[in-house]
Amino acid sequence: MKKSTYLLLTVLFFTGQSFFSCKKALEQPPLGSLTQEILTNKNGVNGLLIGAYAALDGMAGGNTSFGGGDVYGGSPSNWVFGAIAGGDASKGSDGTDQPAIDPIAKFYADATNSFFNAKWRALYEGVKRTNDVLMILAKATDLTPEERVGIQAEDKFLRGHYYFELKKMWNMVPWIDENTTMYNQPNNTDIWARITEDLKFAYENLPPTQSEIGRVNKWAAGAYLAKAYLYQHKFKEARDLFDVVIASGVTSSGKKYKLNDEFADNFKPSKEDNSEVVFAIQMSANVDANGPSLGNNGDMLNFPYGESPFGCCGFFQPSIDLVNHYRTDEQTGLPYLSNYNDHAVANDMGIKGAEPFQPDQGTLDPRLDWTAGRRGIPYLDWGNYPGETWIRDQRYGGPYGPKKNIYWQATRATDEDKTTWAPGSSINYLVIRFADVLLMAAEAEAQAGSLVKAQDYVDIVRARAANPVGWVYQYLDAGNPLAGFSNVPAANYKINVYPAGDFSGKGKDYALSAIYFERKIELAMEGHRFFDLVRWGIAETELNAYFNYQGKLTSDVRNGKFIKGKNDIYPIPQRQIDLSNVGGGSVLKQNPGYN
Repeated sequence: MKKSTYLLLTVLFFTGQSFFSCKKALEQPPLGSLTQEILTNKNGVNGLLIGAYAALDGMAGGNTSFGGGDVYGGSPSNWVFGAIAGGDASKGSDGTDQPAIDPIAKFYADATNSFFNAKWRALYEGVKRTNDVLMILAKATDLTPEERVGIQAEDKFLRGHYYFELKKMWNMVPWIDENTTMYNQPNNTDIWARITEDLKFAYENLPPTQSEIGRVNKWAAGAYLAKAYLYQHKFKEARDLFDVVIASGVTSSGKKYKLNDEFADNFKPSKEDNSEVVFAIQMSANVDANGPSLGNNGDMLNFPYGESPFGCCGFFQPSIDLVNHYRTDEQTGLPYLSNYNDHAVANDMGIKGAEPFQPDQGTLDPRLDWTAGRRGIPYLDWGNYPGETWIRDQRYGGPYGPKKNIYWQATRATDEDKTTWAPGSSINYLVIRFADVLLMAAEAEAQAGSLVKAQDYVDIVRARAANPVGWVYQYLDAGNPLAGFSNVPAANYKINVYPAGDFSGKGKDYALSAIYFERKIELAMEGHRFFDLVRWGIAETELNAYFNYQGKLTSDVRNGKFIKGKNDIYPIPQRQIDLSNVGGGSVLKQNPGYN
C-alpha cells in the first residue's frame, strides 16, 4: 500500500455502521444520507469490498480496535495468541504493563480477558463487511457476469480467512452469512465445511493475477484452501493441492512463487512485492497526517525500549528457549531436534550494558540473527544490539529483542508511521509466504505421501538459509552502521540440508519432528506456533516443557501450565455470551473447561 497499485482505503461512517469506500464515493451525498441505492452499483460494491480488505488489520482507525479499546488484541499477526502463547516470545516490558497478556501466556486466562473480546470483534467485523458486499452485490445491476463472479470470489476468500481465524481461536463459533436475518446464532455447528466452500469458490473463480497487488489471486486461495485441508487432517487433499500451487502458483503481480534469495527481504517494505508473498495484509505509513493511521499498529508495542531509538515499548521479546532452537551441530550443521536446550546459546542475561560480553562462539543457524536481537550482533542498520539498555526488565522478559517487525534506519522516514504515539510501521504482515507453503506441503507429504518429497521441500527452505548471500554481516564501520556491511559473518553460522535419504531412512516420526522443528525456526515470531502445536496434538508436551525451562530463567512464564482438552482453544468472550442472552439463557455456549 505504498504505491498506487495498492488498494486505497478511506473511512465512511453512516447510519450507525462503519463502511469503507473508495475516494470516488466521497464525492457523493453527505455521510448521513448514504443509502443502499447509492451503493448498489459497481463503484459501491467495489468500495465495500475495499472495506472488507480494510478490516484485515484489526483496526477501526488509528490505535483503536473495533468497538473501542486498544488494537493489540485484534492484531492480525497473532503475536499474543500465536507467538507468545506458543513459546516463541516472552510478553516483554514488565509485569504491570498490559497485564491481560500474562494469563494468556500462562494459560489461566478466563473469558473476561479483554484481548479475547477484541479479537472476536475484529474478526466478526471482517465477516460483517464481507457479507455486506455479497448482499449489495446481489442488488447491483451494472456488473458483467465476469465482474460479479470475480467480486464474489475475492470476497469469499476474505470471509474464509476471517472464519479460519475464528475457527482456530475458538473452534465452535456461529456462522453468519449474507442470507442470515437473525444474527444471534448458536455456536453448535462445525464450520469447517463452510470455510472450505468459500475458499474453494475463491480458488476456482479468482484470476491468476491482479492489477492491484494488494488483492488476492487464485493461487493465494489455493494455498489457503490447502492449509484448511491440512488443519482438518485431510492430508491427501492438502498434498495434491499444494503440489499444484508449488508448481504453477504466481503472486498477484505475476511473479512465479519461489523463496527470496535473502530471508530478510520478507520483512522490508521496499521489497514487499516479491516472489515469496502468497497472502499479505497491507500496511502503510504516514498516508494522511490528519486521517486514521494505516500502519501496523497492532504490533506497535513490539519495539526495543530504554535507550533505543524507538522509544517504546519493550514487548514481544524472543524467548531464551526460541533462541536455543537455532543451535546447530558443529559437524553436521543440523539442528538438535529434541535436546536443543542442552546446547544453549550464550546470552547476556543479568549483564549490564557497560559490562563486557562476548556473543556465542558456537555454530548457529543464520536465521537466528534475522529473528532475535542479540547483544553484540548487528541489529539491522541500527548498530550492534546493546542488550540490557534496550530492555525494560531482563529478569521478567529475558535478554533478547524482536527483529522481524522492525524497520531499518536507512528507510525510517518512509517506513515508520509517525501518526501514532508508538512506532507503527509500514511492514506488511504475511499471513502466508512461500516458505510456509513448502513446509505445509512437506507435512502433507510426510502424512500422506512421500518422505523423499517431504525432505525435498524442507531442504529448499534450509538451502536458502545456508546461502551466505542472506546472512547477517558485521559492519564496515562499527561507529557508523549506515556505512554498510563487511564480508565477515556476524556469528559462526553453519547450516546444511539433511543428508540424502534421511527422512525415508529414519521414518515418518523422525520426518515429522524435523518438519515441525523447521516451521519453528523459519516462521518464529510470525504468529503460527501455538496453532501448529495444537493441530499436531503436542501442545501439552511442548508448552509444559517450555514453562519448565523458560520459567527458571524469566519470571514472566513461571508457573505456567497447559491443560490438554481445555487450553487447545480459547474461551468464548464472556461479553459475547452475555450479549447473546435471550429469555434468561445464552445462545452462545462456552468452550469446555471455562465455565
